[in-house]
Amino acid sequence: MNGAPATADSHQMSELLSKRIVTGYGFWIFLLSDIIMFSAFFATYAVLARATAGGPTGRDLFNLDSVAIETGCLLLSSFTCGLASIGAQTRRDLLFYGAMTVTFLLGLGFLSIEVREFAGMVARGAGPSRSAFLSAFFTLVGCHGLHVSAGLLWLLTMMAQVFAKGYRPDILRRVLCFSLFWHALDIVWIGVFTVVYLMGAGQ
Repeated sequence: MNGAPATADSHQMSELLSKRIVTGYGFWIFLLSDIIMFSAFFATYAVLARATAGGPTGRDLFNLDSVAIETGCLLLSSFTCGLASIGAQTRRDLLFYGAMTVTFLLGLGFLSIEVREFAGMVARGAGPSRSAFLSAFFTLVGCHGLHVSAGLLWLLTMMAQVFAKGYRPDILRRVLCFSLFWHALDIVWIGVFTVVYLMGAGQ
């Protein structure tokens, strides 16, 4: 009789642990598949970087000052995202909500600069259909921008979930997954900044 509740608790704990493991593996598979996709885009860009069809090159189009500000926003947002994770783990509302808000604003600033860059290039007749180089550029950089946009929506969702449900273990796992996703985007952007902008502006 006394062993029945203990057995039920043990079974429930085992199910929770199994669910946590499956969720963790699923997220890592998603993250690795994203990295593979970006690797394919990088390879495509590297092959097509000089296929300008007589159109403008990276040297003609890229404004490194603007891109440096853009990069600073995203890298700083990675730091504030880390602070938000610490705030969640220590259950400090001010640190969590404050750092997440700053992360959102920095990500939004990054996107604003990128959209302005794209609009300026299209206005100059350097849209994605102008050359293979520009098609590869808009695909790679635009795909990263879409990921940042999705990350910002995810960030708002996490803030809402913490507000509604508190710092439950499942919510903390989701915050951790978001943090890993956001840091991965920063790593990808460092590659974009180096391969696309720095090397492209020097050609």
